[in-house]
Amino acid sequence: MLTIHRTALLACAMALSAPAAWAWEPSAPVELVVPAGKGGGADQMARFVQELITKHGLMKQPLQVVNKTGDSGAEGLLDTKAAVANPHKLLISLSNLFTIPLATGVDFSWHDITPVSMLALDQFVLWVNADSSFQTAEQLMEALRSRPPGSFKLGGTGSKQEDQLIGVLLETAATTRIQYVALKGGGDVAKALATSEVDLTVNNPIEAEALWRAGKVRPLCVFDGAPMKYRTKLSNGRSWSEIPTCMSAKIPVSYLMLRGIFMAPQVSAEQRAFYVRLFEKLRGLPEWQAFMAQGAFNPTSMSGAPFDKWLDQTAHFHLVLMREAKFKAH
Repeated sequence: MLTIHRTALLACAMALSAPAAWAWEPSAPVELVVPAGKGGGADQMARFVQELITKHGLMKQPLQVVNKTGDSGAEGLLDTKAAVANPHKLLISLSNLFTIPLATGVDFSWHDITPVSMLALDQFVLWVNADSSFQTAEQLMEALRSRPPGSFKLGGTGSKQEDQLIGVLLETAATTRIQYVALKGGGDVAKALATSEVDLTVNNPIEAEALWRAGKVRPLCVFDGAPMKYRTKLSNGRSWSEIPTCMSAKIPVSYLMLRGIFMAPQVSAEQRAFYVRLFEKLRGLPEWQAFMAQGAFNPTSMSGAPFDKWLDQTAHFHLVLMREAKFKAH
């Protein structure tokens, strides 16, 4: 009887530890929508996610990255909203999740889709061309204040989105006006600065990292309350951690970008749970940690109720910010 009892316990333990027979997994290729142009931070992250999932066999079905940039990214948001109960549609989000509906009045809210996971938060850095005479953010701000309004061109992604919002905050800090040049994606913005088509940008680190290494652009400060933590030397003996905060240069601006995964509306709890586990595995990979360091990301992650609460708070923050910048549609 003792032997039979032990066998029964072993069988029970194995049944509990094995994947449930009813557990859902994709039965068709999964589409990952990027509501932004190629070469930008969201696009680079999406394609790296695709690479890691394929390399490590984290999912049996292939992951396909699709850029849907129409109407400054609204196309991608609405495409995901319309894919009701489709578990094979994902969206990699950025903060245009909040800014697009506020700026355009398009019928979309983050509540219309299903949150899965925050992958990270992305920094914004104030950049100038490497040949610029400005070595510090203080020098640039002094020039903004002393030269005629409109003397400087700020390149950014889209209109009435994150880059232009930061531009408005810079204008307020310098009591001046800056020409805003709207470009398609973060990659285009970085190239425009490297070729001196614009005077400054607020590119995410991953978007300008290669050009910084190549000695074509120069970072002046990061729009955060604390310096970045990555100490590896990247360019001219400098690391991300050596870039001062913009606040230390008396620029009262702090702004971080969401990098998160969402699903279509009305998917099941099992379908959502599959992707939560998938991205937990992905974040544990050494290649992901290296990618976080390369792009100087804030590696904050969350899912479930904490993520929902964060989204609600951040949506309200953007409502206030867009209203103050007069970017909110009436």
